[in-house]
Amino acid sequence: MHNIQSISKDLVYVGSSDRRLALFENVYPIPRGVSYNSYVLLDEKTVLFDTTDASVASQFFENVQAALAGRKLDYVVVHHMEPDHAATLMDLLLRYPETTVVCTAKAAQMMEQFFGGKPANLMAVKEGDTLSLGKHSLVFTMAPMVHWPEVMMTYDATDKVLFSADAFGTFGALSGNIFADEMNFEGEWLNDARRYYTNIVGKYGVQVQNVLKKAATLDIKMICPLHGPVWRSNLEWFIGKHDLWSRYEPEEKGVVIIYGSIYGHTEAAAMRMGTLLAQRGIKNIKAYDASHTHVSELVSECFRASHVVFASSTYNNGIFTPMENLLLDLKAHAWQRRTVALIENGSWAAQSGKLMRAELEQMKDITIVGDTVSLKSAAAPAQEEQLAALADAIANSCKL
Repeated sequence: MHNIQSISKDLVYVGSSDRRLALFENVYPIPRGVSYNSYVLLDEKTVLFDTTDASVASQFFENVQAALAGRKLDYVVVHHMEPDHAATLMDLLLRYPETTVVCTAKAAQMMEQFFGGKPANLMAVKEGDTLSLGKHSLVFTMAPMVHWPEVMMTYDATDKVLFSADAFGTFGALSGNIFADEMNFEGEWLNDARRYYTNIVGKYGVQVQNVLKKAATLDIKMICPLHGPVWRSNLEWFIGKHDLWSRYEPEEKGVVIIYGSIYGHTEAAAMRMGTLLAQRGIKNIKAYDASHTHVSELVSECFRASHVVFASSTYNNGIFTPMENLLLDLKAHAWQRRTVALIENGSWAAQSGKLMRAELEQMKDITIVGDTVSLKSAAAPAQEEQLAALADAIANSCKL
């Protein structure tokens, strides 16, 4: 059974959602599933914007057939060659062999890599190229490394719609409502949107800023991403979030405490730090066990907050492995422009503080406040003063 929705007079949503997939890209947990968005634009010529993941292929082809209602498919625009959007491209061309594939030259090269050959009818486009469908005029703009090198976006100059590829996307399956203004987006979707951006695109802040500058020159009334809801109102708010994230500016002034604890003693010191910060007027403190919280959640929280406390046991003369994994992930995602504090623990040779500092010093614009609090097995009563001094340093920095 087909399941399509009208977005506007000429634009039809033909995507589908997957709630069975446990790990997006086989890395990121998606307990709320994910949507794979595709769109059909009906004019004198017809165009499909992107295909879909193989997992929802059957539903997708039924949807495309229903949207076309017996018409031929003139064009398919490939914005991004990642298989969750392009795996079914060759199947589509078997069904609609007269279709012309519109993509970047780099995407055409990737088609050879994925499929062993290029489509018979292919139109390679570059920055500023246009395609007239009749009433609608499409303008193509390049978006390299957001988040693959072949990515482009399409602007429908007639209806002022931006087909944004993976930009402005989010984790989460759609349940019938396809517009962000039909949902409690800030309350129920924003964390997934941040986690999606920071983990998948976060490394490429400079490239995202370049795309945002291009977008600022366009009169955009609607954004149609490849994952998550369609935006037709409050665009400035959501674009503003991406501007902050891509400039590596904190989204909120606040403290996140992340600890790696083996037997609970490092955790106890971290939790004492939380109480001391609360006593100093810091609100909305968040604490996470690095062993039990997926690293993608921790990366997202480190992007959200202005201040982070890292508390880690020493393990095999190194950083406790879940904490080490987090620091390496943050470095890989170009995390920067934050204020941090350190707590270490070691029963005979505390090394984690020095090693965490060394990792942080390889990141850009990381300010370490206060002295590292060094525990020997467990916090001694006399170390309350050291923890309080570190809490003072963090709180004072937060209030600047």
